Amino acid sequence: SSSGPGHVGLGIIAFQEKKYDEAVKSLSQGLKQIRTSASGWYHLTQAQLKMHQYHNCIVSCIQALQMCGAEEQWKQRLLRIRVEALVKSGGGSCAEEALDTLSQLSDADNDPVLLVLKGTIYLQKGLLDQAYQVATDLLDSHPQLAEAHALKGHIHLAQDQHIQAEQSFQKAVDNDPSSGEYYFNLGQLYWNMGEETRRDKSKAHTHLLKAAKLDSNLGPVFRVLGCFYREVVQEQGRARGCFKKAFDLDSSDTEAGSAAVDLSMELGDMDSALTILRSVTEQASAGSAKWAWLRRGLYYLKINQHSQAIADLQAALRADPKDSICWECLGEAYLNRRSFTAALKAFSKANYLNPQSIYNLYQIAAIKQTLGKCKEATNEYMQIIQREEYVPALKGLGECYLSMAQSAMKDYLDGRAMDFIEKAIKYLFRAVQCRPDLSCLWKLLGDVCTSIHSLAPARAQASVPGLLCGHSSSPRETLPKADILRLGSRCYAQALKLMADCANLWSDLGLNYYHQAQHLTAVHSESECAELFEKSLQCVKKAVMLDSRNYFYWNVLGVVAMSKGIENLALAQHSFIKSVNMDANNVVAWTNLGVLYLKKENIELAHEAFKVAQSLEPLYVNCWIGQALIAESVGSYETMDLFRHTTELSTHIEGVNGYAYWVCSTLLDKSNRDSELYRYNIVQMNAISAAQVALCKYTERVQTDAAAFSMLGYLNEHLHLKLQATQAYQRAVELLQSTTRTDELNFALRNYGRTLCNTGQYEKAVKAYSSIPLTDLHDLTGLALAYFRSSRLQDSILAYEKALKVASSEKEKAYILTALALLQHRQNNMDSAKTLLFKCSVLKEPCTESLLCLCALGLVHRDATLAAAALNELLKHSADCEATEEERCLLTCSVLALQGNNSAVQRQAAKAVHSNPGNAGLWALLSRVVPQYNPRNARGGASAGSVACHFSMTQKKALLYSGVNQLASGWHSGEDGTRNGLKTIQRAALLCPDDPGVWAALLSACHTENTASCLRDASRGRRQLEGVLTQLVSEKVRTAGSDMRPKLSALKTWCVEQAVWGLKQAGLHTDAEAVCTKALSSDPEQPGLVLLQRQVQCEALLLSCTQLPDAVLEELRKAVLANYTSMPAWHWLAEVYRSQGLLVGAVMCYRQSLQVASQQGNFSGKLASLLRLALLALAPCMANVSNNEWKDLVKEATSEALKLAFSPLALLIQALLQFSIKMGARETRRLLEKVVYTTGFPESITSVARWYLLRHLHSKNDQELIDTLMDHARAAGDSRLEKLYNQLCP
Repeated sequence: SSSGPGHVGLGIIAFQEKKYDEAVKSLSQGLKQIRTSASGWYHLTQAQLKMHQYHNCIVSCIQALQMCGAEEQWKQRLLRIRVEALVKSGGGSCAEEALDTLSQLSDADNDPVLLVLKGTIYLQKGLLDQAYQVATDLLDSHPQLAEAHALKGHIHLAQDQHIQAEQSFQKAVDNDPSSGEYYFNLGQLYWNMGEETRRDKSKAHTHLLKAAKLDSNLGPVFRVLGCFYREVVQEQGRARGCFKKAFDLDSSDTEAGSAAVDLSMELGDMDSALTILRSVTEQASAGSAKWAWLRRGLYYLKINQHSQAIADLQAALRADPKDSICWECLGEAYLNRRSFTAALKAFSKANYLNPQSIYNLYQIAAIKQTLGKCKEATNEYMQIIQREEYVPALKGLGECYLSMAQSAMKDYLDGRAMDFIEKAIKYLFRAVQCRPDLSCLWKLLGDVCTSIHSLAPARAQASVPGLLCGHSSSPRETLPKADILRLGSRCYAQALKLMADCANLWSDLGLNYYHQAQHLTAVHSESECAELFEKSLQCVKKAVMLDSRNYFYWNVLGVVAMSKGIENLALAQHSFIKSVNMDANNVVAWTNLGVLYLKKENIELAHEAFKVAQSLEPLYVNCWIGQALIAESVGSYETMDLFRHTTELSTHIEGVNGYAYWVCSTLLDKSNRDSELYRYNIVQMNAISAAQVALCKYTERVQTDAAAFSMLGYLNEHLHLKLQATQAYQRAVELLQSTTRTDELNFALRNYGRTLCNTGQYEKAVKAYSSIPLTDLHDLTGLALAYFRSSRLQDSILAYEKALKVASSEKEKAYILTALALLQHRQNNMDSAKTLLFKCSVLKEPCTESLLCLCALGLVHRDATLAAAALNELLKHSADCEATEEERCLLTCSVLALQGNNSAVQRQAAKAVHSNPGNAGLWALLSRVVPQYNPRNARGGASAGSVACHFSMTQKKALLYSGVNQLASGWHSGEDGTRNGLKTIQRAALLCPDDPGVWAALLSACHTENTASCLRDASRGRRQLEGVLTQLVSEKVRTAGSDMRPKLSALKTWCVEQAVWGLKQAGLHTDAEAVCTKALSSDPEQPGLVLLQRQVQCEALLLSCTQLPDAVLEELRKAVLANYTSMPAWHWLAEVYRSQGLLVGAVMCYRQSLQVASQQGNFSGKLASLLRLALLALAPCMANVSNNEWKDLVKEATSEALKLAFSPLALLIQALLQFSIKMGARETRRLLEKVVYTTGFPESITSVARWYLLRHLHSKNDQELIDTLMDHARAAGDSRLEKLYNQLCP
């Protein structure tokens, strides 16, 4: 029936009959239709309370109170039931809610049952004293109240007073024997009291059974009973039933549910377990039922359903993200699914949560090892073995170090590989000591020892534990390669004792014997080789017998059978074919089969086998080497391409040797330099560098191949690696000296001598050349060159004369005659040198080097005619000349300079730059010649230096040239703070700190800045740097080469003079004289310094007295005459005469300096002399001396200066002359305004012109023009003119 009241009535009847389950169902269905039935709600909550469904009871109470809130009687009943449900559900939040609900009951302080509930609330909140007081008061007033005795028992239990708790619970049972809950309390107490009471059936078991009988809906009773049957009786079936019953009664009991599932799985009843888990997980909300998700995940992990296991374990982690066990299980699931990165993260998280777990750390290391991160894996393995001798970790360490060693050997880092091999042996031996019964550890030790077979004997030496090699007396022993290989065979034998029928171990042992035999063959110990080869063959045959379906063993058998010690080619062919038949994709067997056919000179079959291997694995280098060898044997032009391809794939000793041979052969053939094939194979493919790098690896591995060392030396020479080339040739000589191959030894000695000569080891070079028969032209010329460089000139001449007799062509004779000419020149036999060079030029095949020598000879000895003639002849043969464009331009400029044609020097350099605008060297040369030969174009020279630096950073000197040009053009920081001579030269000093010229230029730049500061009335910004920079230049000159010291000595002297001028300008005359004295003490024969010392002394006298004695003036004149060609000396003497009033003498000095400058072709000197002369003559004119000779002299000097170059100073002097003649004239204003208002004039000159223009305008009382002039001065920052204006116009 669908009647609501009917269902409610049925439910009430079922409740009265204690059929609580039916009551709940009927009442729930009825209340859906009549929701205001207070009686129905009351009985529903009562039934739920009896069934211990506390949560549902609380919810029903809340709904009932909302529906029937107006009836106070039902409200009190429902609140009472709610309090009881909240108290029995437990928990701190429920206790607070229960206390609030209790306060709403009218008789809460009088009803003993409610008081018991209140005491229970205090107990749940930890208020033991208050709870005990409530229980004591109740027992005093109601001594037979079972609830009060139960409350007191719980209080004693909270205080671990088990005897008192037992007594209280027993009294509760006695007062109310119908309550299953009191029997449960007593039974649970006996279960928790210890092993004795657990096993006493009259206690825990009896009381729990009684409780289950009295209250079959009490789930905890069945849970504890399940524990009893599982742990005491050990009846897993009954235990599972109890746990399942408990879980059916209370689905929130995770302990019962998890125990039921675990026992079902243990009993093999997976369906029941999955049913429980599925029921829980389907109803579970997110972040709950962790135990069910975890167990189902483990089940799926067990049956290899990894994706489902991962999903369930992730759901479990959402419930408890800090469970390390759950993370560990998730890592296992990822690992089994081969999701290594995810597994690594999961195990890392588990290790973070539980750092004491070795298993997590081991799995992290194992995964990193699997991912190839062996170096990182060793860190985790090391952490494990620091805690304990964990064999899997020791084994993992050995595997990691073996893998790292193999990787290092693949990159030909043999020293590093041996370090890793020593560590692998060390840790694997520790593992073997812990577990000598594990064959896998002995096999790994054998693999490690055998892995050194490809290394050179000199490199393959390892320190191993003494116990491992049978020496108990010493902790470690250093074994050579042969002993290490033998140790490997012993390890394999030990593994075979443990697993005698393992085919893989027999194969490994056979390969070990094979490598031992090969090593003994290489060191010429053939007596043991045959026995070892036979052992190898028998071992591999044993492996084939044990597992004849394994293609690898057949391939190994073929390799051993084909070796030189056995050479059973029929067996080898049969084995390779069997291997291919077992696995048609076996690229190694196909390649070995091709090698076999190639050895039998069956080119076609070999080609087919290699072709199949290439199609199977295009990156397998060995089959490409086979094809290259075939191409070489048939003379194919593709041979070099094939060998190059093998080196690109990987470094293999045969491929490297073949490629290096073809590169060297191509380089030795000088006739193909212009061919397309050469440009592609050598230049475009960067063959020299590639072959050199590959050969370096090859010679590191194979140290007994003299030909390889010779090729390496030859390639190093091409790459200008002189020292490395010498070392390679030396090794080749050492290897060949113990053989009978005389021709090869002579070839190596010839190369060795050449490189010794190139590296400055001349005596050793002579010794090397003397060790070979001197019958070849190249040997004789090499010996002659070694004699020459070791300063044994006479021996060098004799050697060249012998070479001249051996020379077969005119070209060779020309070169030898040129070398003899250089030797004659070195011995100062100029005529003989010229004769020999002229003799070269008349040969049928002259060499351009002889013309170069003639030209250089003319330049050195200042023979312009000879230099020009040689240069003209050289330029005719420019096509054959090996000189670069810069060298030809430099020679041409040098010849023009020698001829005195200074202007043509710059034009020639500029012409070369226009013809080759992309040549940075020519731009640098142009910048270099401008300040010396055409300083008027110094700004252009600075720009040329900047262009050279922009084109190429190798042109470091160009930056210095640019800075010198900026100094010559007057660029200082006062004009431009960022682009000036000082800044540029400072950058040059950073790039070329060892060049003394840079520091000399920096000294000059500092002097320029100080001079400009004085002119601007500013303080000197760079004080007392003269001594530091001069000392630095002296140090650089001292450490320079002997051939450069004469030129650098002149630079040192110039720096001293520059420093003295700077100190004089700063007024430090004592310091200046000390610098001169120090310089003269080391070299007194320096007239320039003597003059400088006299100048300093003279200026000191002028400071103390105004008039100098005639004797002093005469002494000064003699000092200047001793430096007749020094223009600064004449200028200084003129200034001394002027200070003494001897104006005519000063004029004569300036005219003398003008004459010297004209003779030297010094443009700057001529211009400076003319301007100084004009200034000297201007002084009497400004003083109104009535003598027209001075005025004429000013006009003459300024006119000549303006003819040389446009000079703002000359224009100013002309304007001042006009001012002195007639201050108020219109011409005066025109000349002064020209200087003032023309842009680009130096500020110092413009400032002086403003001064006199203001005086002129003031005399004319032209206020408008005065205001214009003052605005211009203020814009330029001319404060001195402002002061003059204030004085003139107060």
